Amino acid sequence: MMASTIRRGWQASHGPCACWRWMRKRLTHPGLCASVLFASSLSGCDPSSSEDRAQSDDTFLSLVETLGGADTVGYARATQVRDFRFPTDHGPHEDFRTEWWYVTGNLDADDGRDLGFQFTIFRSSLSPVDPGGPSAWSTNQAFMGHFALTDIANEDFRAIELFARGGAGLAGAVSEPFAVWLEDWRLEGETEGQVFPMRLTADGRGLEVELLLDEGKPYVLQGEEGLSQKGPEPGNASYYYAHTRMPTEGRVVIDGDTLAVTGLSWLDREWSTSALSDGQVGWDWFALQLDDGWEMMVYQLRRADGTADPLSDGVLIDPEGGRVPLRWSRDVSVEPTDTWASPVDGAEYPSGWRIRVPERGWDLIVTPAVRDQELRVAFRYWEGSVRVSGAGEDGRSIAGRGYVELTGYAGPGLKE
Repeated sequence: MMASTIRRGWQASHGPCACWRWMRKRLTHPGLCASVLFASSLSGCDPSSSEDRAQSDDTFLSLVETLGGADTVGYARATQVRDFRFPTDHGPHEDFRTEWWYVTGNLDADDGRDLGFQFTIFRSSLSPVDPGGPSAWSTNQAFMGHFALTDIANEDFRAIELFARGGAGLAGAVSEPFAVWLEDWRLEGETEGQVFPMRLTADGRGLEVELLLDEGKPYVLQGEEGLSQKGPEPGNASYYYAHTRMPTEGRVVIDGDTLAVTGLSWLDREWSTSALSDGQVGWDWFALQLDDGWEMMVYQLRRADGTADPLSDGVLIDPEGGRVPLRWSRDVSVEPTDTWASPVDGAEYPSGWRIRVPERGWDLIVTPAVRDQELRVAFRYWEGSVRVSGAGEDGRSIAGRGYVELTGYAGPGLKE
């Protein structure tokens, strides 16, 4: 029987079957990962086996490689500034190869615990043309989801991965009424005809979350009016907007213990067909919410020689939602202050940073809330809750919380 969905915890390990190795070598974008997994199940190779095996580098895939120069013929590309239209742009853009709905947040539980969460649904086109046909299973869309929760006081980090095809209602996205789903994981408008507040639900590995995310500040367009150039070639860019301070409330269940929670979330929305260029090996992304009402988004695109690509970017958002662009290396600098080694293979990540915007008095110290927040899923990366201290606007003392994502430090290519 063909498996139409696949769910894995971060600690799951897999045998070195031929189809899994083929997937690792041949993957060109996230959707293909799902299709190969489905084919693997059909052929009797079970990549979601619960049998405990030692993890190896062959278990993981390179997220960076999937966003590089695969075949783009037939897909739309981000080549020029466009008008954003809502609620339509909250929904899918299936003429582009890849997009995601990316939510991170920090929550205060009613028992005093601090929690961090990440929820992501990735959509990927397997081909630029829908195959059509009468079958409900006929689709050119595949979906991948990541859900992670950090219980900071207990240093408990758990992550779950879920794959599904876009047919037969298993996964999908629509603009009106707004909804994106992957099995029972959902991000959708809570009120009929309205996008906000959004309801977010996810579960797995003894965890459940059900959250309401209000709009908060207006959306912010990243890059040049929403066109975020990642490489010098035409079309190596994404359309990108974010909601940077979303009041959040709801409940979190951890091993049967139900906690009422409140806090702030951050929604990133991006879609593209090709983004990264040759020589770019990964990125460091910072989404920081300060207690004085300001936010900072900075990302550094890293090149193979260890330097930052000039297209690295950043922005400050003031308490009213105004956008203050930051020119990389001229206005803003990011300096790692510590490192952390993955227990999988010793891969070394930065683990602490000093971020400065000298002309505005900003001098931030960013520290992981828990050092090990590495997602050991098909795309292996570090994504975790952080704490912020130091000086903010005009040098005033501030504190804050946020999320950091680190890619390209581990996984395929480290050991062959």
